[in-house]
Amino acid sequence: MQEQYVTVAGEGVHETEVSRSRFLCALAPAATEEEARAFIERVRARHPGASHNCWAYVIGTDGGVQKSSDDGEPGGTAGLPMLQMLDRRGIRYAVAVVTRYFGGTKLGAGGLIRAYGGAVGEALDAVGCSVRQRYRLVTVTAGHQRAGRLENDLRGSGRSVRDVTYGAEVTFEIGLPEADVEDFRRWLADATAGTARLTLGGEAYGTV
Repeated sequence: MQEQYVTVAGEGVHETEVSRSRFLCALAPAATEEEARAFIERVRARHPGASHNCWAYVIGTDGGVQKSSDDGEPGGTAGLPMLQMLDRRGIRYAVAVVTRYFGGTKLGAGGLIRAYGGAVGEALDAVGCSVRQRYRLVTVTAGHQRAGRLENDLRGSGRSVRDVTYGAEVTFEIGLPEADVEDFRRWLADATAGTARLTLGGEAYGTV
């Protein structure tokens, strides 16, 4: 797994206009192809009267899955430049849909390429991006008498507390950079006088 990747900060829409044609670029994070295609269909449903709903998505930290569609525009003038813009910006796990409302003036192949690629670039600037860092998941189990203080210490130190579960004991799921695991193990032993238990889990990505 790569140490980190960049994706869009959240769902958002940004509009541009070129020669009276409106280009609305909708962006969203997408963990899978299924999520990407579901987003594409939602955008289509919102714009039934649009001339085109062109799209592109990149899935995988290495960008291993890349697909696009011109949706009726001349081949290679819409989906591909959208995909190239996502790739040029290093965007992963994301989908872009550009909805075009034709304004009466033909743009030509070069104009379409610039308009569709530019719509994605401007939308990325407007919506924003976030860095996702690889973490090792660890579970900390502690008694109720120490749990409140421990949770405050964890959050106060800026550690990523992903979940807290109360039962016979209290468990905290925490995301740590791999390099910090042993330091955290020592800190935990000191903070709880050796009473808390630490269990290593799998890996996941979280926002930096």
